[in-house]
Amino acid sequence: MNNEFTGSIPKGIGNLVELQRLSFRNNSLIGGIPQSLFNISSLRFLNLGGNQLEGEIPSNLSHCRELQVLSLSFNQFTGGIPQSIGSLSNLEELYLGYNNLGGGIPREIGNLHNLNILNFGSARLIGPIPAQIFNIASLQEIGFSDNSLSGSLPMDICKHLPNLQGLYLSWNQLSGQLPTTLSLCRELQVLSLSVNQFTGGIPQAIGSLSSLEELYLDYNNLAGGIPREIGNLSNLNILNLASSRISGPIPPEIFNISSLEKIDFSNNSLSGSLPMDICKHLPNLQGLNLSWNQLSGQLPTTMSLCGELVTVTICTIPPSFGNLNTLQKLHLAENNIQGNIPMELGNLINLQILNLGQSNLTGIVPEAIFNISKLQVLSLEGNHLSGSLPSSIETWLPDLEGLFIGANEFSGKIPMSISNMSKLIFMDISDSYFTGNVPKDLGNLRRLQILRLSQNQLTNEHSDSEPDFFTSLPNCISLRKLWIDGDPLKGIIPNSLGNLSISLEYIEACSCQLRGTIPTGVSNLTNLIGLGLDDNDLTGLIPTSLGRLQKLQALGISQNRIHGSIPSGLCHLTNLGFLDLSSNKLSGTIPSCFGNLTSLRRINLHSNGLASEILHLCGPLDISCFLTCLQTSLTANYP
Repeated sequence: MNNEFTGSIPKGIGNLVELQRLSFRNNSLIGGIPQSLFNISSLRFLNLGGNQLEGEIPSNLSHCRELQVLSLSFNQFTGGIPQSIGSLSNLEELYLGYNNLGGGIPREIGNLHNLNILNFGSARLIGPIPAQIFNIASLQEIGFSDNSLSGSLPMDICKHLPNLQGLYLSWNQLSGQLPTTLSLCRELQVLSLSVNQFTGGIPQAIGSLSSLEELYLDYNNLAGGIPREIGNLSNLNILNLASSRISGPIPPEIFNISSLEKIDFSNNSLSGSLPMDICKHLPNLQGLNLSWNQLSGQLPTTMSLCGELVTVTICTIPPSFGNLNTLQKLHLAENNIQGNIPMELGNLINLQILNLGQSNLTGIVPEAIFNISKLQVLSLEGNHLSGSLPSSIETWLPDLEGLFIGANEFSGKIPMSISNMSKLIFMDISDSYFTGNVPKDLGNLRRLQILRLSQNQLTNEHSDSEPDFFTSLPNCISLRKLWIDGDPLKGIIPNSLGNLSISLEYIEACSCQLRGTIPTGVSNLTNLIGLGLDDNDLTGLIPTSLGRLQKLQALGISQNRIHGSIPSGLCHLTNLGFLDLSSNKLSGTIPSCFGNLTSLRRINLHSNGLASEILHLCGPLDISCFLTCLQTSLTANYP
């Protein structure tokens, strides 16, 4: 086991006729299982899991009558589960998950009357679960998660399963009602039925499962309310009913289950208010998600009594949150919270993620927020927050990886020190009122992948030269998206544009009052998907070299002063779906090879001096694209 073996299993292994135990777990074995292996009638334990074995599972495995443990998980087996497995009457543990088996579950599995563990998770199985399986009284664990199993569960599912401790059926296509006889599985500790199509509500009888520790019913179509009997599950650690279409109030009894560590009721239609003593009996609670419901009333001030709380996702921000010293993640996004951000949140010294986006917040961000030195993500976008960024932001937030404060009312200058936030990966300060120059040393942010400065009042120190920050941007070797549109930079479009990261996928520089010619070096950005230079004051020709941008899907150069002809090199842009060259000074004919651009869905060439026959544009395109080209061409200025 785990000896880094490679190659195939030798056929001669079948000569070890006295062998009782064989494990090649977690190696790099390839090929199939030799049939000779199952001639070892004395074999009791066989573990070949965690290799790269393939082919079908040999049907002659039934010769190993003494086999007690069979594990073939985490391989690449195909061809279904052989019915002959049902002959292994001494089998106690059977693991076939994480393969590409396909097919259904043989009903012969129901003959394994000594089976304790049955795990077929992620094996690409289809069809119903044979009812015979639920008659194996010795079963302690059934794991069929992440397949495509269908049909309903038998209404007497637990009548013959007195020892069952774990039932894992999540991520299938099971339907019908949840059987009320689940309550007969008295030893059940984990019930996982997530991501199926169950209907009919949550049975009250589930409240009788006194040993239950984890209950997952999320992403079903259950409807109805939460039974107050759930409050009887005194050993419950995890309760997940998210996205289950349940409604009505949350029974207060649930908040008396002192063992609870995680509660997720998000994305339902729950109503009513939370009990004011919500955390009085929840000393171990680490995660609470009540977002996307219809809850109302005040948030209890006793939240601070949940001393282990790590993640909170609800709908308002009381100052008492500042007492949750262990909190690491606070998600309150996309709620109608309103009001200001309490300065007490600055007391959350262990907070790593603060997400208050799109919550209708107003006022100035308390300075204490920028003092939470462990913050990795600060998301405040889409509110009505105002004020400016602190000049020493890099000192106060040394671990910040994501800064999302766009679509607010922030103003002032971007602190030069932001260039020293060496861990920053995402930076969005768009759609606000920032002024002044873009920090020229942004290139120090070598991990930066997304930079969004759009729709501010950012300028260039010298309007007769290239924007200074472009000089250092090539040092951002991971940069994928760059948005500077709507900022009155008033500079010359930089030749260094072509020196930006080869990873760059999008450049949006519309309405920046840029001058000069389109740099030919742009063609070096071979991963570019979108290039927007519309509504500037660009002159010169369209570089023929743009045809080298094979991944380009959208090209916009409209509303400039570009002249000359449309280069036929653009016909090499086989993935181009959008092209806007309108409102320029282009002349000559429209290249007939445009009709070969079968991905093209929108083309805008109006307000130029072009001449061409309409049909040349549409060549072999389908009828919908032909009509689009026809309509567009009629708006062009043809002589």
